[in-house]
Amino acid sequence: MPEEILVERPAPHIVRLVINRAEKLNALTKPMWKQLGDLALELAKDDDIRCLMLRGAGEKAFGPGNDISEFANERSNVEQARSYGQIMHDTLTALQDFPAPTVAQIHGICVGGGMEIAGCCDIRIAGASSRFGAPIKNLGLVMAYGELEALVGLVGPSAAKEVLFEGRIFDAEEALAKGVLTRIVADEEVADAAMQSAQTIATGAPIVARWHKRFIKRLSDPTPLSAAEYDEGFQCFGTEDFQTGYKAFLAKETPEFKNR
Repeated sequence: MPEEILVERPAPHIVRLVINRAEKLNALTKPMWKQLGDLALELAKDDDIRCLMLRGAGEKAFGPGNDISEFANERSNVEQARSYGQIMHDTLTALQDFPAPTVAQIHGICVGGGMEIAGCCDIRIAGASSRFGAPIKNLGLVMAYGELEALVGLVGPSAAKEVLFEGRIFDAEEALAKGVLTRIVADEEVADAAMQSAQTIATGAPIVARWHKRFIKRLSDPTPLSAAEYDEGFQCFGTEDFQTGYKAFLAKETPEFKNR
């Protein structure tokens, strides 16, 4: 059996996770959800990673969501669904909380759980013919709180209601307008655009990218910032990378950041 989640290292400081089930359009099974989350947690410990990419195998689909054929045995009642849902929530949380920036490379179908995974990424680049949605109303299926958080965070409550109530499949332009996507490119340019984004991220000071990601998430919490949190915004001035960066700028040189 081939590995259903691949770990690739296409360039220095960049790791790519591939949902590798092209024959099923990368539909996710319960073990795949678990493996994806476990890998994200393990990779989060690697300070050398400056960007994590996610994609589905092939160019027909990023992912259509869960494999419905396993529901009879794995998700057919409340108890099973609770266990299954906890795995999904843990995986989505691991992706959302990944310390380095993340880029979703989206080809083709990206619906249901596939759209939830893509929505956990910081940058989402898709081909012009890609399709999106969450037609789970037709399954009598609820998007539980743990899964709904990413969708509402991306598109807001009003658009989330439209996506779930109507259950339509919509195109890339509408996905961009709703906030599901960051950028649309020609279908044949998706892989290059995603890699270019990852490499551009990787050339910057990695400690700064991680700080920015954490700061932006913190600002979504209405709790006032503490004095220590506010002061953390100035800690970059004490890093080696800051010294490297501004001196390289003045010397008109390309900086080589060390994540220190």
